[in-house]
Amino acid sequence: MASLTRNPFTRAPKSEPILGQNRIVAHFLAFLTWIIGLLFFFPLFWLVLNGFKEESVANASPVLFFDPTLDRFSEVTESNSGLLSFTEAFGNSFWIVLISTVLVMVLAVPAAYALAIRPMRMWRDVLFFFISTKFLPIVGAIMPLWIIARDLDLLGTRTVLVILYTAMNLPLAVWMLRSFFAEVPKELIEAAQIDGCSLMGQIRQVILPIVAPGLAATALLCVIFAWNEFFLAVQLNPTGASTIPVWVNSQQKFQGQFLAGLSAASVLATLPVVIAGWVAQKRMIRGLAMGAIK
Repeated sequence: MASLTRNPFTRAPKSEPILGQNRIVAHFLAFLTWIIGLLFFFPLFWLVLNGFKEESVANASPVLFFDPTLDRFSEVTESNSGLLSFTEAFGNSFWIVLISTVLVMVLAVPAAYALAIRPMRMWRDVLFFFISTKFLPIVGAIMPLWIIARDLDLLGTRTVLVILYTAMNLPLAVWMLRSFFAEVPKELIEAAQIDGCSLMGQIRQVILPIVAPGLAATALLCVIFAWNEFFLAVQLNPTGASTIPVWVNSQQKFQGQFLAGLSAASVLATLPVVIAGWVAQKRMIRGLAMGAIK
């Protein structure tokens, strides 16, 4: 009789049909995720393929199987197209992106520290002010910026893009870094203060090692935004200090076929960012995941 009595604290076993339905749904969602991922990846895949084709093949009907060639890459790197060469444009982009990213991080770290760990009165208004600088479309401010750059004799120089890219990425960096700094345990900072650690020592020895993944993620996003920026570069530096996006745009021709050459130029322009993302992927994933789990 006792063996027939059901224990109220034990769960009833799940039925096999429910488990089977859950597996079907999981497999379907995984399959759907792969399909969506491939759809997003396909344009990039086709761009890379076109870079290894002859112009006649790239402009014909879609072809998956062909004889690959590196001629398009050599053509775009050796041609001038009326502007700077590939090496000059790459050098301009490299130094502009590097200097502007370093300036952004140097300015954003103390600002984020102050807003997250030592917040002042009305700190939310300060954060709103930072993000409000992104409200105005850049095309609405290009004329004043062009006039200021002309009066300061900065048109066609790297300096004007360094200044503008720093200002462009600084609000984003402050917002991101503030969220990372807010995750630092206050107990560690208090322990460092008790040990007599100075403010710079706290930042350098306690805080920065903890938020290093967040720093890497923020820096990489700043690099991507600055590297891909086209509008300011083409308006303020059309010839003298052209960047990679302007150089890629110059590969378009008014006569003849240029799809394969333009694809090869786009692959070369994308490659540095892809390599940087691949190198920093672990830190970037950890940085973007900071604060996701309390």
